[in-house]
Amino acid sequence: MTIPAQTTPLALRHAARTFGGAPAIADGAVRLDWVQLLESVQQVARALIARGVQAGDRVAIWAPNTHHWVIAALAAHYAGAALVPLNTRFVAAEAADVLSRVQARALFIAGTFLGRDRLAELRAAAPDLAIDTVVVIPVEPGSENTDTAANTDIAALDWSELATVAGKVTTTEAEERAEVVRPEDISDILFTSGTTGRSKGTLVTHRQALSVVRAWAECATLRRDDRYLVVSPFFHNFGYKAGMLACLVTGSVIIPQASFDVPETMRLIGTEKVTVLPGPPTIYQTILDFPERDEFDLSSLRVAVTGAATVPVVLIERMRSELDFDVVITAYGLSEAAGFGTMCRADDDAETIAHTCGRPIADFELRLGAAGEVLLRGPNVMLGYLDDPDSTAETIDADGWLHTGDVGTLDERGYLTITDRLKDMYICGGFNVYPAEIEQALARLDGVSESAVIGVPDTRMGEVGKAYVVRRAGSTLTEDQVLAHAGTVLANFKVPRFVEFRDQLPHSAAGKVLKRQLREEKS
Repeated sequence: MTIPAQTTPLALRHAARTFGGAPAIADGAVRLDWVQLLESVQQVARALIARGVQAGDRVAIWAPNTHHWVIAALAAHYAGAALVPLNTRFVAAEAADVLSRVQARALFIAGTFLGRDRLAELRAAAPDLAIDTVVVIPVEPGSENTDTAANTDIAALDWSELATVAGKVTTTEAEERAEVVRPEDISDILFTSGTTGRSKGTLVTHRQALSVVRAWAECATLRRDDRYLVVSPFFHNFGYKAGMLACLVTGSVIIPQASFDVPETMRLIGTEKVTVLPGPPTIYQTILDFPERDEFDLSSLRVAVTGAATVPVVLIERMRSELDFDVVITAYGLSEAAGFGTMCRADDDAETIAHTCGRPIADFELRLGAAGEVLLRGPNVMLGYLDDPDSTAETIDADGWLHTGDVGTLDERGYLTITDRLKDMYICGGFNVYPAEIEQALARLDGVSESAVIGVPDTRMGEVGKAYVVRRAGSTLTEDQVLAHAGTVLANFKVPRFVEFRDQLPHSAAGKVLKRQLREEKS
């Protein structure tokens, strides 16, 4: 039995040999087959090596879904570096914190996009942040970098300059670098907020990333003739691993969408003959509810994989009947488990798909611990948190069980249902939100004595934040001021949608805010 490639450089080479001239990426006017994708990755890897990137360095990407992201990510791996995807919704201070903690050697950053100039924001927020190589990705026409001599430590190259830089390193040298990447080398460090409010970087190896991806692709019935619209952001495991890497190992076409826009998504489905469209439930609900849906050709759709929020049975039924998906399944995972954990199967009924997260994949063991906490164990549990042995020891016990912080039940088939969250985390539009981080941000606002944040139901986003705020004596703080402050220090999906002022919050005898009581008030 042939062992599949255990590193992404080897997987990319295998894809070029196996799929050859078949389409690999379709991004507007940019069309690359698998051989061309390999050549593009080699060129950017050569540029990184020429700029001094060494094996084991960290290369970050702060940009939306485009072909540049795919090439840059695979090039970072080809050069032997670990990939650090940055949430595009981060404000500059959040991005700078991650870049500093990983000691990023290189950064690929979007040019002007959706009214934001992230490089200018980063320069303003962290003028002393020094990164050897910054490459501006031209996401929108006219967003190419023109400022190569800024009075700052963060000077930048334009994506178009990489071909010239790459000329200093041969393809043979790049191949030699790729050859020495090992399965147990770190492939990626994805940051997930912790209950203490400080983000944590999960360390995952090449072997682990490819193992979970292959298991996901098998459950999702992904195949080489599929055309995969990647709406889920590449900075998230759902877009990066279940999207980009899943296409890499199956030969499916990667069709990146920079930002979710319902008419554009439906247009792409028709023009690109999209067959695979994973995402959070809100994507399908929005498409189903779009008034002019019948004007678009959605007949090519075949596979939907969803999760990250409550999924109504009626939504599953409508996805099958009105959108005509052959395969609709739900899944559960977390970054600490390389992004995965359990999945339903293609032949499961609508009730099972709506009310459970399926059973384990990728050699995970699953059991329930104290208070019904979901525990996972197996070869694809993360190595640990970046530079945080204490949190690692708290999360992975001596017997190797990963404590997820989620509470669930198991049925007689071994199918998991998530019933609660020990960590108070809620999910807004498919993104995990940790109240402690928001509460810490609100604590820095003059006039706030105390706050508590919970998730409340929302028909479009699944859940949104509601902040309960106790003003300091004499304060005249308003809801608009609270929201404005949150918007300057937090990514948009973390900003509460509602603020309610209270004279006091309910507390336990130990002085802990009783969030369950607040949630029960809204039920």
